[in-house]
Amino acid sequence: MRTNDGKASDRLIGKMQEYDMKFANDHSDNDCVDIGGIFNACLGLSGEVGEFNDMIKKWVFHEKELDMEHAKKEAGDILWYVVMLCESFGWNMEEIMQMNVDKLKARYPEGFDVERANNRAEGDV
Repeated sequence: MRTNDGKASDRLIGKMQEYDMKFANDHSDNDCVDIGGIFNACLGLSGEVGEFNDMIKKWVFHEKELDMEHAKKEAGDILWYVVMLCESFGWNMEEIMQMNVDKLKARYPEGFDVERANNRAEGDV
């Protein structure tokens, strides 16, 4: 593989050691990052989104009835991992949500627009 130099595990271990040493005794620092929590959240999030998407796929394309209570539970699982991700980075969930609202209001001041969606201003991420 051209993009795998065989050093991914070394980088992961190095990053974990960097944060372990930096924050070993002080978990009150706003820059404290829980690497294990981040991985748990990322992997859990992708798994739960996959489960939810599979339900939607079967509802739409397999003509299977959508179990709304089950869908709500899967949506709750997705939110659980989003919260875990925020906590693992030391982020405030409400702040992250407000940042997204502000970003979308700036991007679409008059509401969603296909032209604006496909031609974003430089730096609009």
